[in-house]
Amino acid sequence: MTTESDRYFTELTDALRATGVPEEQIAATVEDLRGHLAGTGTRPEEEFGPAAAFAAQLGGLAPLPGEPDVKAESWTWTADLFNDRRMLAVHGDQGWEVESLDSLGRFVCRRSATATLRWEYRREIIGARRRAKVLAELEPEGWELCGEWLVYGYFKRPRAATAGPAGALEARPATPHRWLFLSRRGKMALAVWTVLVGGATAACFIGTLGMGGLAITIALASMFTALFTSHLETTRGRVEQDRSKSA
Repeated sequence: MTTESDRYFTELTDALRATGVPEEQIAATVEDLRGHLAGTGTRPEEEFGPAAAFAAQLGGLAPLPGEPDVKAESWTWTADLFNDRRMLAVHGDQGWEVESLDSLGRFVCRRSATATLRWEYRREIIGARRRAKVLAELEPEGWELCGEWLVYGYFKRPRAATAGPAGALEARPATPHRWLFLSRRGKMALAVWTVLVGGATAACFIGTLGMGGLAITIALASMFTALFTSHLETTRGRVEQDRSKSA
């Protein structure tokens, strides 16, 4: 078991080092883990899981206690349901970690200046019936729920969990100036919303529609575009699922 244990802790050390964990912290962590294994008599992978995934859970993702990362970058952006996964992949590869989704459905992100990792994301439907099942399937693989919007849940995981040291970001691209990333379908839905709300606003100023009618129109237009977008996304998802089954 000694050879297997040495191999495991060598891989764990390399993965922790790639995430920016200080050498003294790595040494102390490995020593504690070896002591734990000596007491339990179990194999390291059996006790802790794959080394790369375990390293992603252990450290390098945040500053040490009492040492806030004041140099960390913050950035908030959004995309429609047709473009969110693609843009999450792009920005995650640039080291942006989604901390939450705000009340407007925007991705609130940070990027550490001292321990930057590449991140990978996935989106799942997590309605009331599916939530427990989805979480039970994804959490053991290192996925963490980082935000929810409508019936969708967004999950994040450091790429080091699957790529090991290759999941570290060597150079940080500049923070994007844009904050809105719309697909062609998203732009079409926004155009429909603009026409409906613009017409209602004009009618309100002319006097044929009161403020109450304007508010109702805006609410209905927003609901229509949201439902329209969700319908198109759901339809596309079903088509992709059918294709994968056929393949």
